[in-house]
Amino acid sequence: MTDTFSFQINATDGAARTGAISTPRGEIRTPAFMPVGTAATVKAMYPEQVRATGADILLGNTYHLMLRPSAERIAALGGLHKFMQWDRPILTDSGGFQVMSLSSLRKITEEGVTFRSHVDGSQHAMSPERSIEIQGLLGADIQMQLDECVGLPCEDAEAERAMRLSLRWAERSKKAFELQPKGRALFGIVQGGAVPRLRVESARALADMDFPGYSIGGLAVGEPQAVMMEMIETVEPHLPQSKPRYLMGVGTPDDLLEAVGRGIDMFDCVMPTRSGRHGQAFTRFGKINLKNARHQNDPRPLDEESDCPALRDYSRAYLHHLIRCEEMLGSMLLTWVNLHYYQDLMRGARAAIAEGRYADYKAATKEGWARGDILPWTGE
Repeated sequence: MTDTFSFQINATDGAARTGAISTPRGEIRTPAFMPVGTAATVKAMYPEQVRATGADILLGNTYHLMLRPSAERIAALGGLHKFMQWDRPILTDSGGFQVMSLSSLRKITEEGVTFRSHVDGSQHAMSPERSIEIQGLLGADIQMQLDECVGLPCEDAEAERAMRLSLRWAERSKKAFELQPKGRALFGIVQGGAVPRLRVESARALADMDFPGYSIGGLAVGEPQAVMMEMIETVEPHLPQSKPRYLMGVGTPDDLLEAVGRGIDMFDCVMPTRSGRHGQAFTRFGKINLKNARHQNDPRPLDEESDCPALRDYSRAYLHHLIRCEEMLGSMLLTWVNLHYYQDLMRGARAAIAEGRYADYKAATKEGWARGDILPWTGE
């Protein structure tokens, strides 16, 4: 354990890196996938189950928690870690993305953004300083600057306006963060839409501000994967090699593999939990839709070789039955399956990078997805 925030790279393989982020609440092995605990819970999972999948860190959502139950209430109850029974590191986003995507009647000014809650219509204001204050009240170990995230595609002029505003907000966020206890960290967020010159300008300006870590935001918002990867390749050379890089809100297993190979260290996404609640399982055979009628008489587990009970011990027929009947247990088991797979993907990536075989690992993983599931059950 340490009383400071630090990052160490242990091995590289091309642009891919494996290492560890050290925080007062424990070590985060990288590359790392952070399960999303939007409202102080990873949906359909106990905290100890999430930890058992291999997760070192969770993500909490500033926007949702400020509305319900409020950052002040969580602080009075001992902070977010105690509130949700998670004693490991927690990263919080700034709330900016949700303000832009969920709130109605929002107005952006130099000062910040005012908006109406999607929950009850109440009016709120979010400035860079208020975002940092909320994240501090929650007790987040890693916090994000407030930024403006625009959807893609968008006009270059709009991407430039939002990027420059985000840079000014980054300076204000950093100043506000100086009041936080030692051991916490604030990440800057690279913006610039799908315009390479704007991304480079944003990355260089943030690097000059000397943040402990850097996020790449404004992606996975409707653009093709090729555009996402182009923006990562554009930004990566301009971010400090010695600081962690976090690709926000990404993504599919394929997105993770490709981004790790381009030097990304941290990820988060609701996809594994949301897909689990809708009957989709991510496995080494690819994505399996348990709603499909072909599973209704199949006694085999999803993966009899897995060390995850949800993959190994429950039949496809049973999982199909639970999902079709909309039983809570179906969502719980498939969420468990998916979070385990995402962590397994990161475990494999870390080992492959350390051994200098990341390209082979990526190719073999994709070959497994391409081969697909084992032969459909015939009743024999």
